[in-house]
Amino acid sequence: MSAEGGTRAIIAALLANIGIAITKFLAFALTGSSSMLAEAIHSVADSGNQGLLLLGGKRAKREATPQHPFGYGRERYIYAFIVSIVLFSVGGLFALYEAYHKWHDPHGITEYQWVPVTVLLIAIAMESFSFRTAIKESNHTRGNQSWIRFIRRAKAPELPVVLLEDFGALVGLIFALFGVGMTLATGHGEWDALGTAMIGILLVTIAVVLAIETKSLLLGEGAETHDLAAIERAVTDGPEVERIIHMKTLYLGPEELMVAAKIGVPSCDTAEEVARGINAVEARIRAAVPIARVIYLEPDIYSAAAERAGSGSASHTAVPQPEDDPSGRSGS
Repeated sequence: MSAEGGTRAIIAALLANIGIAITKFLAFALTGSSSMLAEAIHSVADSGNQGLLLLGGKRAKREATPQHPFGYGRERYIYAFIVSIVLFSVGGLFALYEAYHKWHDPHGITEYQWVPVTVLLIAIAMESFSFRTAIKESNHTRGNQSWIRFIRRAKAPELPVVLLEDFGALVGLIFALFGVGMTLATGHGEWDALGTAMIGILLVTIAVVLAIETKSLLLGEGAETHDLAAIERAVTDGPEVERIIHMKTLYLGPEELMVAAKIGVPSCDTAEEVARGINAVEARIRAAVPIARVIYLEPDIYSAAAERAGSGSASHTAVPQPEDDPSGRSGS
């Protein structure tokens, strides 16, 4: 995903939600509908969430420091996780509370009956524009993936967050329209409470999904299978490396991958030849996977016999390992 595409989707969602929130609050003030109030708070929460995503994207661009030598790219994950908390608490829990309150004190909509339906239809149109923008920007990088897989596997959190928020907003508006419509048709406020409860359950569910997916990114995810295979081919596609002894990858941010590997090099190589070979391997890795910007390669001499003798990285090398003497000093 390009950062620009994510920013466009966020700004479109932010502008739509600000306009929608204003109209919903107006409708609530005129009608007293709990569904309208829940949807208004939902739009306020979404607007705040988009602000958090923009802030996270800006802070993630800061230069690396001695205290944070790998930069601040993963700060985008932190703000996406905060978004899930805001959506859960401000959006979902408030809607459930409002539904409980309305259920025990139901009342119909007796004044300005045309207002909530009109506002909801306008909101659906505005939210559809935001959702369309998010879909269009996501399609640039989604490829042949299903939408579920794209949301689960995307390393940049902004588009999946906006997609789920916009989807939840559209479904929530339909729930609100159902609750308001049934209340107007029957005169019973319990339908309004039911629509509000459906909105709350929807928002809590989306918030939990976002929290689970973002938590995985915060813990640290490795390269996708196709990128991992490309890196392995790049390492071994030359005379400099006999084999990969072991390798690990880690996303330092949505667009920065770290590669760390112990590689088996020919035993007859000089230090100069090894260094030249490592430089060639690094160039191949960056050409194959451009986001692999931080690369650490440790040269070693692979020994199958040593590998069979034990486990761990030390067992994969034919170079004798130093033993500690009783004084704590390394022996020769």
